[in-house]
Amino acid sequence: MEIIYKYALVILLLVVLFNLGQALYFMMTDKGQGSRTVWALTRRIGLSLLLIAMIALGIFMGWLHPHGVGQF
Repeated sequence: MEIIYKYALVILLLVVLFNLGQALYFMMTDKGQGSRTVWALTRRIGLSLLLIAMIALGIFMGWLHPHGVGQF
């Protein structure tokens, strides 16, 4: 279960990055005439919130372990 969960997180992160690139592409090609940039950024925000929630759930369930860098 932990391995599948980690792969799902990586795939979701790649989808978030794809949406960010898609928004950049739409911004450069549409020149402010369409709403595709806004929708791509809205999807990115929603997916980013889902990613943060999944990371928090993974830490809570014990599937993910924070590295502890900077802790004394």
